Amino acid sequence: MAKFYLTTAIDYANGDPHLGHTLEKVGADCLVRYRRLRGDTTYFVMGMDEHGQKVAMAAEKAGLAPQAWVDQISGRFQSTWRALLCSPDDWIRTTEARHRASVTEFLRRIQQRNPDALFVGEYEGLYCVGCEEFKQESQLVNGRCVEHPERELARMKERNHFFRLSTYGPRILEAIASGAFKVEPEIRRNEVLKVLEGGLEDVSISRARFPWGIPFPGDSEHTVYVWFDALINYITAAGFPEAGYDRLWPADVHLIGKGITRLHCCLWPAMLLAAELPLPRQVWAHGYVQWDGAKVSKSSGTAVSVESAAARHGPDALRYFLLREVGLEADGNFTWERFDERYTADLADGLGNLASRSLAMAAKYRNGVVPAAEPDAAFERVSQERIEAYGKAMDAFDVRGGAESAWAMVTDANQFIVQTAPWALAKEGKEAELDRALGSLARCLYRLAIMSAPFIPGKARALWESLGQAGDPEGAGWTSLAEPGIAGAQTAKPANLFPRPEPAP
Repeated sequence: MAKFYLTTAIDYANGDPHLGHTLEKVGADCLVRYRRLRGDTTYFVMGMDEHGQKVAMAAEKAGLAPQAWVDQISGRFQSTWRALLCSPDDWIRTTEARHRASVTEFLRRIQQRNPDALFVGEYEGLYCVGCEEFKQESQLVNGRCVEHPERELARMKERNHFFRLSTYGPRILEAIASGAFKVEPEIRRNEVLKVLEGGLEDVSISRARFPWGIPFPGDSEHTVYVWFDALINYITAAGFPEAGYDRLWPADVHLIGKGITRLHCCLWPAMLLAAELPLPRQVWAHGYVQWDGAKVSKSSGTAVSVESAAARHGPDALRYFLLREVGLEADGNFTWERFDERYTADLADGLGNLASRSLAMAAKYRNGVVPAAEPDAAFERVSQERIEAYGKAMDAFDVRGGAESAWAMVTDANQFIVQTAPWALAKEGKEAELDRALGSLARCLYRLAIMSAPFIPGKARALWESLGQAGDPEGAGWTSLAEPGIAGAQTAKPANLFPRPEPAP
């Protein structure tokens, strides 16, 4: 039984959740649910980044103390992910006592083991409040931050504590080359390699006289730079610095957006090397959700909210659309039209219709009891091929490919119904052939309930229960896909899993 520790980026507590956040969170949840299905011991962490200038400014604008503000925002994010059926094992906040202790010990560990990695100096440069990061000229386009082109960059100059990031580039390159530290997908790895090969610059890791942060160990006049603070959350959640944190650490995957790869693939591994701690095994950087060709973000003022998107066809449908249409590799567009099309074709007319008609025939011809008959050999062979393709895709974090393979089984099953025509078999009294057809369809629905669960956990469970199964489909385990134990089960036609949308007036 393998350990699988996955984290998402912790979100800034300066505004409401948006669809960009949502893709990452449901994507991570999908991967973790798949790993649970495979029998891995999983640990899934989400949370909030609650320090820094941007958060303090948002609190001031709202007329609240910073702690009151982040308490409010954290609750809002947590309830949003709960409504979207995410299932984290831990919810970490950088204002928690456990994280303060972790950051303090992490820096002390560097001070003790590699004191030359830290020094005091004066820094002057352009600072993007949106990124909470000093920007090099190479990171700017027309003098603007690529991630926040609408913001003016602030020129800042102050005496700070610095981290000697420049010395760690060769060791990070070596870790990537050896496969000890994986950066995926390939396009992001190539971007990171280019940055590393170009050389890293030393970075400021403190802010002078800025109270909203963790005090810098040994210097009460400074607080820890927000990114240095935030990145440490991943090992805090594993239990650092308490004994036994290595039960979970190193993390198996950090799932993040492509805009923060430099910090996760350059600064973070260097910090760990300086503290003499193991590197995470992999960073996976996904693309962006776009609206009218522009990145969805808090600052972009896009016209779609998470709440309105989830309300349109339900949380399962939103999860499915983002994972099937956008995925975890490239950028993808969200439009109401495409959302409606995918919902109707794949969910309402696809899986929902298949479940309805298959279980209706089981009820009509066999009183809802699944016949104990040998499955159709050709249909079974194709199903096994779909399962294999699904597993390969999901192992590679290709959630789009995983969804394609699962929903290809829906198409296969609908074609099988047309080919076998169970209603005709019943009319002609071909009982053995009817048993084979109905049993094969029940086996297919059993598999679909399991394979769709990482994508649409709520509806998958409803389907599972309509098949007369106890618990939830993830609990059935991966091996049950080979030989579904459904013969003799008492099924029931489910409530309409995916109601067709009302036609426009």
